[in-house]
Amino acid sequence: MTNKKILIVEDEKDIADLLMLHLRDLGDEVMSAADGHEGMRLACARRWDLIILDLRLPGPDGLEICREVRRRETYTPILMLTSKSSELDRVLGLELGADDYLTKPFSVLELIARVKAIFRQVAAIENDTRFPADRVRAGPIKINTAARAVTINDNQVDLTAREFDLLLHFATHPGRVFRRSELLDHVWGHGHVGYEHTVNSHINRLRAKIEADPADPTCIVTVWGVGYKFDAEGVRALAC
Repeated sequence: MTNKKILIVEDEKDIADLLMLHLRDLGDEVMSAADGHEGMRLACARRWDLIILDLRLPGPDGLEICREVRRRETYTPILMLTSKSSELDRVLGLELGADDYLTKPFSVLELIARVKAIFRQVAAIENDTRFPADRVRAGPIKINTAARAVTINDNQVDLTAREFDLLLHFATHPGRVFRRSELLDHVWGHGHVGYEHTVNSHINRLRAKIEADPADPTCIVTVWGVGYKFDAEGVRALAC
């Protein structure tokens, strides 16, 4: 876990200093911002390997910063910090694409473990997706976008056109949580808004074709009350 660049956006100085102290062992560059304005500027100014983002900030709040980061083409992992009473904010944060969250007060050991897990997941995806432009790979799942073909452990998987598009969308956005409405926008198109049940049925059929146990899915995981995400570690477990 070398050469990591980490940004901490936290207005409570004691917490920011504590995070800076412990995260220097994980990244060769750790910076902090004490308010939303500085946090927004730094978050969008360069590429980060991780942003630790408090939700309650002076100026633009953590949700606004998360929304802006997710508009960019480069994917940046985001770990959100929330208070115990802000359940709605946590849900909104996950909907906007946060990768994980911790509630205050939190254990530093747990935070470090979550950060390491995020780095491992990103590394696994990067190692598995170094294919030509018309190839996407996630663990044993190989997607040929030109031929619109999918194999798992080199065994052909027959998918409908919509199932293929859905799997490809998940595989190219590992770890990101998508609401059903977002999947409708990206995979079906704007004309299907309001048909969230369509997403459920397609995901169930896709799971039946790619999961080792569709009743206990590990690849396309349900994030209760929010939507679905493509779990890199669960996908790797499919390997023979």
